Amino acid sequence: MTALATGPAATAARRTGARVRVRRVLYWIASHAVAVALSLMFLGPLVFVALTALMTDEQALTSSLWPTSWNWDNFAKVFARSHLLTWLGNTFMYAGLATLFMLLSSIPAAYAMARFRFRGRKLAFFAVITMMMLPPQVVAVPIYLLWARLDLTGTLWPLILPMLFGDAFSIFLLRQFLVTIPKEYSEAARVDGCSDLKTLVSVILPMARPAIAAVALFQFFYCWNDYYGPLLYTQIKEENWTLSLGLASFRALHSVQWNLTMAATLLVMAPVIIVFFFAQRVFIEGVTLTGVKG
Repeated sequence: MTALATGPAATAARRTGARVRVRRVLYWIASHAVAVALSLMFLGPLVFVALTALMTDEQALTSSLWPTSWNWDNFAKVFARSHLLTWLGNTFMYAGLATLFMLLSSIPAAYAMARFRFRGRKLAFFAVITMMMLPPQVVAVPIYLLWARLDLTGTLWPLILPMLFGDAFSIFLLRQFLVTIPKEYSEAARVDGCSDLKTLVSVILPMARPAIAAVALFQFFYCWNDYYGPLLYTQIKEENWTLSLGLASFRALHSVQWNLTMAATLLVMAPVIIVFFFAQRVFIEGVTLTGVKG
């Protein structure tokens, strides 16, 4: 009798626990329905690209969504039929040097606007905001003529060297972050005998690492995906192309081989995804902490 009484009670308890777990799962899905839907919307195209990259030429032209055979050699074919490694090196050089030059020039400018009191300070900040709203196509012709006279067209240097003069968007974001740092830190450093440069390097920069990381990633991703700039300056010199320009050319040459096109697209996307995966915490922190304080 005891065993019979215990059995139904245990079964009822298990059913109650299962119902509770199901309710918790349904509640979680209902609470995060928008986030789940947006995640599926963003991951769907990436999954489609990855699956198509592993198909055969014939299957890639059909409506089939799942590969009948996993053709990992498609990635080897991309390297064999293109100068992907050369384009990758050019892109890393362009994005890396442009990001480095931007940081070297934009950080001091943002620090000066955030901390120093000088005549024309507000006018300089207004000029930065104006440059942010100015489309690059407006000044493309005169700037191109300038680099042509310097005999630098056909290379990536016309896109890298201007970063030595700062980037308006990066200066704006850095300045907005630096004004939120209490002035007492800078004043304490000056009392200890630190110069303005030493205060910037020793005190301000360690506290501004999230903002610096955010603007560095913004600049790196912009250069990595830039198509207009390399198209304008590298012209027909394939050895100086970046990945975005090389991928467009590869797609034009293999327009009916969608599996190879998707494989090349996945290879171009992979480094950026990896970089953001490891740097997403500091990137999001830098963006959220960058306020709009005047």
